[in-house]
Amino acid sequence: MKPTTGGKMKNSALVKVTSLKRILESPSVVEQFKNSLKENSGAFASSLIELYSGDNYLQNCEPKAVVMEALKAASLKLPINKNLGFAWIIPRKNHGRLEPNFEIGYKGYIQLAMRTGQYLTINADGVPDNFIVKKDWLAGTYQFIEPVDETPSDTMQGYFAYFKLANGFEKTVYWKIDKIKEHAKRYSQSIGSKYSPWTTQFGSMAKKTLLSYLLRTYGIMSTEMMNVIAQEKPETYEDELNEGDEIPQKQEIISGEVVGEKPEVKQPDDKKDDSYVESLFDLEE
Repeated sequence: MKPTTGGKMKNSALVKVTSLKRILESPSVVEQFKNSLKENSGAFASSLIELYSGDNYLQNCEPKAVVMEALKAASLKLPINKNLGFAWIIPRKNHGRLEPNFEIGYKGYIQLAMRTGQYLTINADGVPDNFIVKKDWLAGTYQFIEPVDETPSDTMQGYFAYFKLANGFEKTVYWKIDKIKEHAKRYSQSIGSKYSPWTTQFGSMAKKTLLSYLLRTYGIMSTEMMNVIAQEKPETYEDELNEGDEIPQKQEIISGEVVGEKPEVKQPDDKKDDSYVESLFDLEE
């Protein structure tokens, strides 16, 4: 009796997980994790094994490549637990092959900013549509006034990012929903798809976008923060699976991103190069 396809996939996953464990046990890799995380290196390695073992999509990436991306998170001392939202290792399709990519979440940006010791506070959130928004055009500051004796709405009229530095300088960026959607439409090739994170996790994407813009435009950044922003992957969504792939065709959330059927990709009118992809973080006010 021939083994089933499901059995082959399970065996392949087991081989990949075993290979990942062996890589993590190699002296050079152990040393690299210890250099970054000290006594917490063992716990981080265990969380990586748990992540890899429980993610069928990530198992289609080479174990060595996954470990290399995990080392980036370790060097920043950011956990890769999906539920925490600080950082993720996301499978993305590149020329028909899934590759792991380290990506930082908006909570990770906040952590890195606070570590500089220059920020008294930093925050990003949505503004309910029944709040009154007032802007001081000269100072560039905002007031978000909550209605009296009224429960805040669950519908957001916009999102903001804010910080205050130890020297007293503070800055707020506020974008209305229409502006955020226009940004997503311009920079996300999957906009309109039900699998796009702009559809499934709009709030998180909006907060991350505004925080990135605020920090790179007005903030004080450490070397590691500058490296993170410079190395952020473009939002290509080439990881979304095509019909005919061996991976099951269903909606699946992976590490803050969503994989599903591939949306129609439309190039900007002024760009003729098929390889052209605009970065998520090439923002303009």
